[in-house]
Amino acid sequence: MSQPSPGTAAPVEEIHWRSLIAAVAAISAVGIAIGLGLPLLSIIMEKRGISSTLIGLNSAMAGLASMVAAPFTTKFAHRHGVAPTMLWAVLIAAMSALGFYYITNFWLWFPLRIVFHGAITVLFILSEFWINATAPPAKRGFVLGIYGTFLSLGFLTGPLLFSILGSEGILPFLVGAGVILLASVPIFLARDESPVIDEKPERHFLRYVFLVPTATAAVFIFGAVESGGLSLFLIFGTRSGFSESQAALLLTVMGVGNFIFQIPVGMLSDRVKDRRTLLSAMTLIGLVGALFLPLLVESWFLMAIVLLFWGGCVSGLYTVGLSHLGSRLQGADLAAANAAFVFSYAVGTVAGPQAIGAAMDATGNNGFAWAIAGFFGLYVALSVVRIVLKPKRP
Repeated sequence: MSQPSPGTAAPVEEIHWRSLIAAVAAISAVGIAIGLGLPLLSIIMEKRGISSTLIGLNSAMAGLASMVAAPFTTKFAHRHGVAPTMLWAVLIAAMSALGFYYITNFWLWFPLRIVFHGAITVLFILSEFWINATAPPAKRGFVLGIYGTFLSLGFLTGPLLFSILGSEGILPFLVGAGVILLASVPIFLARDESPVIDEKPERHFLRYVFLVPTATAAVFIFGAVESGGLSLFLIFGTRSGFSESQAALLLTVMGVGNFIFQIPVGMLSDRVKDRRTLLSAMTLIGLVGALFLPLLVESWFLMAIVLLFWGGCVSGLYTVGLSHLGSRLQGADLAAANAAFVFSYAVGTVAGPQAIGAAMDATGNNGFAWAIAGFFGLYVALSVVRIVLKPKRP
């Protein structure tokens, strides 16, 4: 019996496994490329005597590239097709990854960063659209949980590869480019199942940021807390009295929570009547957990337990937010909204470290926890207002 085409508006009843594998391969490549590339390039710049300020400025090009690429991705995929656009993005990302080895002029790394992360952003957006468009409505949370799990696994694998390969020679660049290129195989094999964007979005790109604010705000908080936490938790931990290895292990525990809770949270989102309620609950847990961090510095074990579940709540914002997005929109609107989703994530990755770092400078070490609590608190307020005052709107 034939199945409805993923490119149509007809609801799918079963999981399209080739589509799932293609999207998972793309997002795994994104996670590994970011997880390997960020520390690798930073260490190389430091060895070359580049100042911390310039290293930070160069690293910020990743977020800028995402903001620049997001509005154009849907239009390009509408014109050339989703799978062909992703295959071109894979090729450009792999070539630019090697470019960092061959191009030694520091100032040329700025446009190269924009090209590399722009291509990665295209993969990010279109893999999300593909997985959302082909996920069965009744199993959307489960499918997106699998997707989110592999994204988290990619983020964990990247630093592990860096610890094994180091920063010397061409090998880490070859491995990074090779991992990205491998993603092209399942994308090519599933190209006939890729969803079709057969019309242009009806709204201006930025309107999609506010069309489903519960989802876009969730991924903004996810980006802010995740990037800010990864950037500054080691500083918070060591200033609190933990050794560097103890603080690093706590950060690993948070990453494990991020990884293991994706599928259970996704399955839970399939069972709740309103995903906004689940998002509100997770942000409330995140808020309470953040406020408790300064009180737990006397016990590494208690801190680890809290961070395990806290990491799961943070990652759940991404999975459930993406699932909420897919349940509300379809077709070109869904593709454009996924671009807005990634755009909001990119804004969060830029805002989070800046706000948390400023809070630590202004109020001391506990500013780390208070700033994160502030991000969660803003989301709690938004989601409560949306549920209480406008329960029927997306």
